[in-house]
Amino acid sequence: MEVRYLPDPNSYSRLTTSELRAGFLVDEIFEPGKINLLYTNADRGIVGSAMPFGDNLTLEASRQEMAADYFSERRELGIINIGKSGTVTVDGKIYSMDYHDGLYIGKGVRELQFSSDNSDDSAAFYLLSYPAHTTYPTKHLKFSAGETNRLGTAEQANERTITKLIAPGLIESCQLVMGVTELKPGSVWNTMAAHIHPRRTEIYMYYNLGEDERIFHLFGKPDETRHLILRNQQAVISPSWSMHSGVATANYSFIWGMGGENQAFDDMDFIAMDELK
Repeated sequence: MEVRYLPDPNSYSRLTTSELRAGFLVDEIFEPGKINLLYTNADRGIVGSAMPFGDNLTLEASRQEMAADYFSERRELGIINIGKSGTVTVDGKIYSMDYHDGLYIGKGVRELQFSSDNSDDSAAFYLLSYPAHTTYPTKHLKFSAGETNRLGTAEQANERTITKLIAPGLIESCQLVMGVTELKPGSVWNTMAAHIHPRRTEIYMYYNLGEDERIFHLFGKPDETRHLILRNQQAVISPSWSMHSGVATANYSFIWGMGGENQAFDDMDFIAMDELK
């Protein structure tokens, strides 16, 4: 497991592109046949993936970094599948996961296994975890049962559909909130006007980009912005002090996930356009 300490809100503005990427970018998330995990000091989140290719994969605690006997000993975990169909086995109970299905794993679950229905065409399970103070039941949610919101206009090139999967009223959790945003063809902007979450960390994982397509992710303080250029299936960590927005060379999708002080989706501070520099 990689451990990541983010740059602070004062020093980031003096970093080179390489240093900014090393601090905020989560690279090479999905790797066939492996579980990849990154631990960040931002709200003690863990982000990663399980991509079972042939053999099943078992999620275990990293003793050095987590000091736990099993992964969910003190944590909750959200899972969204962006690959082909597969299954997640939770303490012996099997959950079938189609494209974009969500699964919440509560604190106290001891055994977690991932498998693909077709060994030649892998599922791709995106993982996001935060500490949990109590136990809520494991729950599976089909993508079609999520709560949807359609936002934006074609004129502003930001028509998009937001689907909440792990959120109040859908799946009960301690602090984890997760969902999917899909942009329509011809739309390329997300979350502009930009905002910050002073009480939460947010992690974006961008996907459904072509080989030669790129995302320009904007972050930093509103009056001292920076950007990262991301390719398909890369993520960026947005700490509570950082604004975030993005634009790409074509439409795309991203999984957003948050952890922190509360779960209110609308708890954000918008930034006026004339504040951005």
